[in-house]
Amino acid sequence: MRVPQSLKDVDEHRAIVRTYEDDGGAIVVDFGPASSELAVDIVGDTVIVTDDEQVEFELPTGASDVTINNGVLTITE
Repeated sequence: MRVPQSLKDVDEHRAIVRTYEDDGGAIVVDFGPASSELAVDIVGDTVIVTDDEQVEFELPTGASDVTINNGVLTITE
C-alpha cells in the first residue's frame, strides 16, 4: 500500500511510518499528543481527518480499515 502524497505533505513535524505485516500492510501516521481530538470520515474514496485543521487524501488502493486512536491514524489492508 502506498502512502498518498497529500498525506506525506501534511506537516514535516508529523511522523509517517510505513509498515508491512504478514497478512497485509499498514500506514501509520502519528499526529502527536496535541491531536487527541482527531476525527476521521470516509466519503467515497476520500479520507477526511479533522482537528484544528482538515486533511483530505485519497483512500489508498487495497485499504480495508481506517482508524484513529490517541492521535494515531492507522490505515490497514
